Amino acid sequence: MSEQTVRKIIHVDMDAFYASVELRDRPELKGKPISVGGSPEGRGVVATANYEARKFGVKSAMPMATAMRLCPHLVCIRPDFSKYKRESRKVREIFERFTSKIEPLSLDEAYLDVTGLDLFGGSATRIAEEIRRLIKEETGLTASAGVAPNKFLAKIASDINKPDGIKVIRPNEIESFMRTLPIEKIWGVGKVTAQKMHSLGFFTCGDLQKKSLGELSALFGSWGAKLYDYARGIDNREVKVSRVRKSLSVEETYSENLESLEECLNKVPELYEDWNERMLRSGAADRIRGIVVKLKFSDFKHSTREHVFTGYPTLQDFQKLLIEAWNLRPDPVRLIGIGTRLEAASEERSPAGQLRLF
Repeated sequence: MSEQTVRKIIHVDMDAFYASVELRDRPELKGKPISVGGSPEGRGVVATANYEARKFGVKSAMPMATAMRLCPHLVCIRPDFSKYKRESRKVREIFERFTSKIEPLSLDEAYLDVTGLDLFGGSATRIAEEIRRLIKEETGLTASAGVAPNKFLAKIASDINKPDGIKVIRPNEIESFMRTLPIEKIWGVGKVTAQKMHSLGFFTCGDLQKKSLGELSALFGSWGAKLYDYARGIDNREVKVSRVRKSLSVEETYSENLESLEECLNKVPELYEDWNERMLRSGAADRIRGIVVKLKFSDFKHSTREHVFTGYPTLQDFQKLLIEAWNLRPDPVRLIGIGTRLEAASEERSPAGQLRLF
């Protein structure tokens, strides 16, 4: 592909996927707030919620007991991941009618590279519309799509007109689009990082654009270069056709060192919430075979603890592992990471290997 070729990337995101599958199969629940997840009597969490439930503040990764307090008439449905995977394969088959360049991110979303295709006169927008039409016709489900010259922008675009919508960001629109985009939309900017950036006066990508590459690198280290590009809508990552996830982790670097074990433990709930949401969306929750905690110290050396683990880890499991990692070296910590090791994906899985998270 020449440097002059403008890439055409589509990000397809199924709308409230698990909940939408259940609503399709149980039409008597139409119009009611529903969530898919664990029991509110235990430590179950919300895997997903439909848009009626979201109006009450119910969201993914929230404890189900909290969701029930926010919405007392919430209908809670236990998940059926084998069914969701079957529906996901149907959607994947629709993608394959258009391109072989597909990068799945989870059961309910994927990137498609349609650069150079002759279909619909080479219009990525019309291809995205046809994909959405076929999904609705053949599965009874709706999907939203973003069309843009790169993955970063396509993913942001797909969220703008949800549910059942499409957003196109053309090359000549990138500059004006990025100027007012909130920094929270940048991949990797979580609550803690956003708070730090706000304290430095960064609220939009336009604010970041005022800083040089050197200035951002001085403020954010190696991540500064990414911020410099993302703030301008630049993303040169290719759509990866082969993508087998072997692990799933989250981490946070703190602007001030954490001096005590208690400070470290207090940071784990927010990390767990982020990890939990990503894991539930990944479709890999039944492949967990180990848990990991990583600490990076003020001298940039690491301490890592890892345990074999089956089932679904709780917040307390990660906190116990962090204590072990801390005891190896009780020094000031600048980064905490938590995650899970995953076994190889398999189309055939015995009942004993099914998700045991609730």
